[in-house]
Amino acid sequence: MALNKTLLRILGACGILGGLVLFAGDMLFYYHPTSPNLKWNMGNAANYRIIYSGISALVSVWLYMLGLGQVYYAFKPVKPILKYIVVASFGAILIAFGVIHGAFVAIATSAKLAVENNIDLKTATSLASETNNALRLLVYPIFAILSYFFITLVWKRKTHYPRWIIIFFPLIWFLLKDLITKHLSNSLWVIIDGGYLNLLLIVFFSASTIALWNQKSIEE
Repeated sequence: MALNKTLLRILGACGILGGLVLFAGDMLFYYHPTSPNLKWNMGNAANYRIIYSGISALVSVWLYMLGLGQVYYAFKPVKPILKYIVVASFGAILIAFGVIHGAFVAIATSAKLAVENNIDLKTATSLASETNNALRLLVYPIFAILSYFFITLVWKRKTHYPRWIIIFFPLIWFLLKDLITKHLSNSLWVIIDGGYLNLLLIVFFSASTIALWNQKSIEE
């Protein structure tokens, strides 16, 4: 049974939109035109910004998981066990994006209370930040597994992806984050550093959609 090319493209657009929604959520937390202090910015954000940012986490995960359908298709030619390792690990990471962003609401509300009551920001947000960091540590091994199998299988031409998609896989740019962001001006640094991970997924799903745009044959 043929898989409609239009549907495949829509799935890619959902992945891109998921990244845009959560990037907007990042900016609702972080953005300030002059201050590069992210916790201070969260502490001074309006209540509605924190609420809408929290909501963006759920919406973005729904969209990201739809975008994952494009990755599932791209790995259809791979042995089932390897395909499911890639899809499951990628899905776990996409879900983690939403969970970790949602957990940032605790940091934002703690920061807001600290600013309003003249409490040290670092002290007030320490528990929420520690919890958030613990969540991130759980994701890194999964990211390593995904990176190994994704890059290896694409390089060996086992998937529907061309080799050049590896350039846009998040691992490379994740490792280059500090090099890319350290020379940016304050306002631009907040935008790029604050939304960096979701910008990586916007780039990836855009590249994935382009790579799969004109597949000669599409099968479920």
